[in-house]
Amino acid sequence: MANTGNTLLALITGAAIGAGIGLLYAPDKGENTRKKLNKEAKKAKKQLDKQVKETSSHLSDSAKKAKLTFESKLEETLSSASYKADDILVAMEEKLEALRAKNAKLHKNLKEEEIKTDTKNAIA
Repeated sequence: MANTGNTLLALITGAAIGAGIGLLYAPDKGENTRKKLNKEAKKAKKQLDKQVKETSSHLSDSAKKAKLTFESKLEETLSSASYKADDILVAMEEKLEALRAKNAKLHKNLKEEEIKTDTKNAIA
């Protein structure tokens, strides 16, 4: 990218210097010199247009590659996050099941204690 900018700058600078020297040392009539300068200016414009198209194409290709890379990394990140979320959900479900079992055991123990208390009270 920087190389392209340097090339464009060198091209424009060269064209300007060439045109200036051409005017200073022109052995032809003014009309002929103007025609030559016009011709050289058109040639420089074509070269500049070509360089702009190449640079634009290069930038477009770079943008497409960057977009594909971004999309790929985004997909990887989302996939990884999805697997991690699944792992977290499985772990939470296992903990919930363990808590339910513990809760059921506590309820069973409470009922046994109530029955023992009721039995003691009935006997007493």
